[in-house]
Amino acid sequence: MDAVDRKILNILQRDFPLDAEPFNVLGARVGIGEDDLLERVGRFKEAGIIRRIGAVLDTSGIGFTSTLCAAKVPADRLKRFVDVVNSYRGVTHNYLRDHEYNIWFTFIGSTGEEIKESLYDISEETGITDIISMPAKRRFKVDARFGL
Repeated sequence: MDAVDRKILNILQRDFPLDAEPFNVLGARVGIGEDDLLERVGRFKEAGIIRRIGAVLDTSGIGFTSTLCAAKVPADRLKRFVDVVNSYRGVTHNYLRDHEYNIWFTFIGSTGEEIKESLYDISEETGITDIISMPAKRRFKVDARFGL
């Protein structure tokens, strides 16, 4: 990783350009062309240095609600369950955990009722009935940025 890579990663975390051609703008800011920048970002993704590029929004601030969910899924049904969960637009990410409740995921929806209905549908479609929804009672925002 060279100095340009570190500059790119710092900007991606803190100051992504809001522009019709953000990677062109970002490349100009670090002194490289858009193609070079996109190749570097592709390498970051392949290496697992970054998982995705996207906005982090305060869901409640824009009128949505969210919940953390945990499900107890037998090993032989994991793939099907995760595929179904991931097909829902409101699911932002999920994790496999070494725990009795082994799949954890976050779900964002217009209302708590919408999320509840979606979780019911997931249960019906997968046959997994042990899904817990844990809506936030109090929000703590951790601003995880890594200076490079």
